[in-house]
Amino acid sequence: MSRATIREALRVLTAQDLIRTAKGAGGGSYVQVPSVRHISDILHSSINLLTAAHHVTVEELLEARELLEVPAARLAAERRANDDVSRLRQCIHDSGPHVDAAVEFAHNTDFHAIVLATSGNTLLAIAAQPIFNVLMTGFTRSSLGTRFHQAVRRQHRDIADAIDKGDPGLAGDLMHHHLEYLRPNYERLWEQAKRTRSR
Repeated sequence: MSRATIREALRVLTAQDLIRTAKGAGGGSYVQVPSVRHISDILHSSINLLTAAHHVTVEELLEARELLEVPAARLAAERRANDDVSRLRQCIHDSGPHVDAAVEFAHNTDFHAIVLATSGNTLLAIAAQPIFNVLMTGFTRSSLGTRFHQAVRRQHRDIADAIDKGDPGLAGDLMHHHLEYLRPNYERLWEQAKRTRSR
């Protein structure tokens, strides 16, 4: 095998954080254990490519998100600790009548990430977070208005309350209703983005 081929293989593995390369007397290439964050990032990039190539529809993304996040909310209600509930509540931004969309979306991202983490299932988090991030790309570029953000805050509070009470049925139902509330907005923004790309 040529040196160029080996160099290219090492470059690809380094880009994927599967090895690290050190220089100097004790230098060389060392295997790294992939992290949850890293695997999730790879999935995010791959799903982005699929959606850009129109191999994945917004309906498929929304369906997958529901199949992952509703059970995650149920598990979170069964497995939550006090600090999990506190972190959830801290993610519910309360800025009064004035809304900063970027701040709201950062808090929303954190809220869903903590629900997934609280479920205690690493694979749920790895699978769901990239889907959420792909869907949120369209949201962050849009202006959805104060009423929308206030409704999302209320729904997040209700989900946090159900998780705090340890009620898995209610937590799952509320997450389902929350995702159904978001669905028309995702579909509308997805359609707008598709029309923009086709011009």
